[in-house]
Amino acid sequence: VQLQASGGGLVQAGGSLRLSCAASGLTLSNYALGWFRQAPGEEREFVIAITWSGSTTYYADSVKGRFAISRDNAKNTVYLQMNSLKPEDTAVYYCAARSPHYTDSFYATGNYNYWGQGTLVTVSS
Repeated sequence: VQLQASGGGLVQAGGSLRLSCAASGLTLSNYALGWFRQAPGEEREFVIAITWSGSTTYYADSVKGRFAISRDNAKNTVYLQMNSLKPEDTAVYYCAARSPHYTDSFYATGNYNYWGQGTLVTVSS
């Protein structure tokens, strides 16, 4: 099982990036999906998540209205669209997948079964 995140890079404040996370060895349409991030010297924090059915999306307050999550089941890929980026969005971003049967919080890192390797996003001021 592998989640391969990509799409990170350097962007100016106010710009946009789209991160991708391609899966192999598991079918993402069968999982709830999330993105987390970790800034230097900080703990990994929740960014956004979507339920298995796609009926509900959870947001960190800091990204609400700016970030969106989506999936392409045909490509077995989940995306993170980031708009209006700010320097405080600078971090390594990780995609994650969890069983749709979990009822625990979407916000906790411990409630995800699979993790990607991370991709670095740097937002310059």
